[in-house]
Amino acid sequence: MGRFVVSPATHATACGRFRASFAMQRQHGQGAGCRVFRFDATFASRHAARVFAVTQGWLQASMAHPPVC
Repeated sequence: MGRFVVSPATHATACGRFRASFAMQRQHGQGAGCRVFRFDATFASRHAARVFAVTQGWLQASMAHPPVC
């Protein structure tokens, strides 16, 4: 199993476009917690926003030393 659980999400905007976000949760060990990443970019389709969220979540989770808040 990986160290993180990544949950992508999409949100419709008032103008009919979509925004991407994802939550990343550490599974075990010290410093367990959840972070939510929201993006300003908008996408024409829900699918495009979801692909962006999945890709960004994967990149964040695969970093050797992810940044901390």
